[in-house]
Amino acid sequence: MSIEIKAADICSDYCQSDQIIGFGALTETEVDFGVGSVSRLADHVKSLGGKKVLLVTDPGIAEAGHMEWVMWILKNQDIDVLTFTDVRENPTTDDVSLCAKKSQDQSIDLIIGLGGGSSLDTAKGCNFLLTNGGEMKDYWGSGKASQEMLPLIAIPTTAGTGSECQSYAIIADAETHVKMACGDKKAAAKIAILDPELTLTQPSNVTSHTGIDAISHAIETSVTTKRNDISYQYSKLAFDLLNESFESEIKNPKDIEARSKMMLGAAYAGTAIESSMLGAAHAAANPLTAQFDIIHGAAVGLMLPHVIQFNSEDSDTKRIYADLFEGDLSGRVIDLLTIAGISRELSSYGVDKGNVPALIKDALSQWTGTFNPRTVGEDDFTYLYESAF
Repeated sequence: MSIEIKAADICSDYCQSDQIIGFGALTETEVDFGVGSVSRLADHVKSLGGKKVLLVTDPGIAEAGHMEWVMWILKNQDIDVLTFTDVRENPTTDDVSLCAKKSQDQSIDLIIGLGGGSSLDTAKGCNFLLTNGGEMKDYWGSGKASQEMLPLIAIPTTAGTGSECQSYAIIADAETHVKMACGDKKAAAKIAILDPELTLTQPSNVTSHTGIDAISHAIETSVTTKRNDISYQYSKLAFDLLNESFESEIKNPKDIEARSKMMLGAAYAGTAIESSMLGAAHAAANPLTAQFDIIHGAAVGLMLPHVIQFNSEDSDTKRIYADLFEGDLSGRVIDLLTIAGISRELSSYGVDKGNVPALIKDALSQWTGTFNPRTVGEDDFTYLYESAF
């Protein structure tokens, strides 16, 4: 049976304008959304002049059969494919360099990122090096690529990072483990293909952790100092979709409508990030991932209720939270963590209070913290981390 789910249908109860439905207000990425939309990949490649593409993905995606299916779609239309399947979670500068080295001098004219945020970020990072040379640290920040970049098509297989609608690649320094946000408008995907069917093969823990990550994006982007009226509409729409569908997706992993709403919500939240950036929950979470290998969705999820309570001491921020969710927002996040089966106590991840000073030092260096609606200093991060025990 064919199921057709359109963005306009999903958003009819939430969207305030056609502009929001079309993603066009904050990003130039063209979005092809719907069940089976990946089947149109070859047409998109040809529309961008692609003849030999680099397909960047990870072993799990290959094992799930998605890579084979994508390669068949491409090769059936006489498009040559070079594959890089060594993507790792939280990609480092070494991973990106390896990808670029493999594809250098191979006459690549287009890049496809297939997978979760790690695959999409590796694809973006590789694009920087292939077209502009140097090292990833050269692009730490915004707008540092002087040369045009190859067209990128992003195909997420998770409803999480929203990287498909962002111009930033998050790459960790292989030596210091500091996550570098390397952004340039030229690095954004030309086309993002959002096919909810690709998320059906996710392990349950991936579904839960990426879902919490997307929810955290919707909440954090709604209150940052860089938010604007349009980015807030994306944040609000994203939260409504994610909050409504997350529990259904967890309880019934085959619910394609719930997965459609999650995928669209994650993309809307990612679009909001492009303008508004993130806040203290991500600044506190990244050191937990770097120092203790805590999965990002769990790290940001467990810190988020405490950051919401901290930020709510600012009256303007408290009012935004109330508009975003009618009720106790921090309590709602705790409920969602429980639904996801994610512990919200740092001690359960092998962290003790003796580790807090090192975590604070790392958190203070995180770029995202600078956009939090309340300034976060050493004493504030001490409070946030100790609240999570």
